[in-house]
Amino acid sequence: MTIRVLLADDQALIRAGFKMILDAEDGLEVAGEASDGAEAVELARSARVDVVLMDIRMPRLDGLEATRRICADDHLAGVRVLVLTTFENDDNVVLALQAGASGFLGKNVAPADLVNAIRVVAGGEALLSPRATQGLVGRFLDQLRPPPAQALAALDVLTDREREILVLVAHGLSNEDIAQRLYVSPLTAKTHVNRAMAKLNARDRAQLVVLAYQSGLVRPGDPLPSP
Repeated sequence: MTIRVLLADDQALIRAGFKMILDAEDGLEVAGEASDGAEAVELARSARVDVVLMDIRMPRLDGLEATRRICADDHLAGVRVLVLTTFENDDNVVLALQAGASGFLGKNVAPADLVNAIRVVAGGEALLSPRATQGLVGRFLDQLRPPPAQALAALDVLTDREREILVLVAHGLSNEDIAQRLYVSPLTAKTHVNRAMAKLNARDRAQLVVLAYQSGLVRPGDPLPSP
């Protein structure tokens, strides 16, 4: 199945570079280009895209608000947003994750990594490294404490095993990593993750990470639990 991609960046040269890379790949198609956030929202709705590469700083409507509108639209529930950033320690990246983005990339990303990232988020996974989740995401969300009571109560719907797996997801572990630590199959690990997402109404793993930190289940600097 072809993955349809929308390029949202106010710099035409960056869009052209990304388009050249993606057009050379089997199974990927650039379905549209937007030069500002408002245009990105419109094209996400009209061009039937699967993934949006979203720059944060754009005129008229910035990428943060555009991400929020796309992710809040029930008709675009299958659309995944990948945030493009010049600085990986940009707090706006975390705001984008809170708004529903599935991950982020530096604008200097290697072509192979760009292609892989699009395929990863199109498949419903999140693009967050352990370093990013423990550093940027954790640090930013820790500033929002104390966590709201509803965030803590939301985790009551999870089983003990699902809570355990949520902690591991928040530390940036993949399904394969979780499976190895818990001595289960990757499919079983994925099933637990999917159940946690369904119970918490999370769009993807990135949202699970945000919820884990917001609720206080995980704090920045927490060590990875022993297997």
